[in-house]
Amino acid sequence: MGKTFILLGALAIAVLASGTACNEKEEAKKGEPLFKQHCSPCHADGGNSVNLQKTLHKKDLEANGVKTASDIIGKMRNPGPGMRQFDEKTIPDKEAKEIAEYILTTFN
Repeated sequence: MGKTFILLGALAIAVLASGTACNEKEEAKKGEPLFKQHCSPCHADGGNSVNLQKTLHKKDLEANGVKTASDIIGKMRNPGPGMRQFDEKTIPDKEAKEIAEYILTTFN
C-alpha cells in the first residue's frame, strides 16, 4: 500500500507540473501578436538586425545579463544603443510582461 500511495503522489505531481507548463505556454502565446507588432521588425525569429551579439535566444540573453521577464522589460524601458525605447504609454506593463514571457518561452 505504501508504494501505491507514493506512485499516486508522484503521478499527481507530474500531472500538476505538466498542467502548469501548458498554462505557461498558453500565457506566453498572448505575447506573440504584441511581439510581432513591436519587436519583430528588428528581432525577427529572435535575431537582432542591429547587433548580432544581442539576439533574443537564451544563450545570448544570459550572456548579456538578461534572465527573467523583468530583465527583458527593463531593456524595453531603458534600452542600450540602437534599440528603440518602449515606455509604459507605448507598451503597458501587462503587455510588456506578455511580450517578455513570449520571448523566454519561444526563443529558449
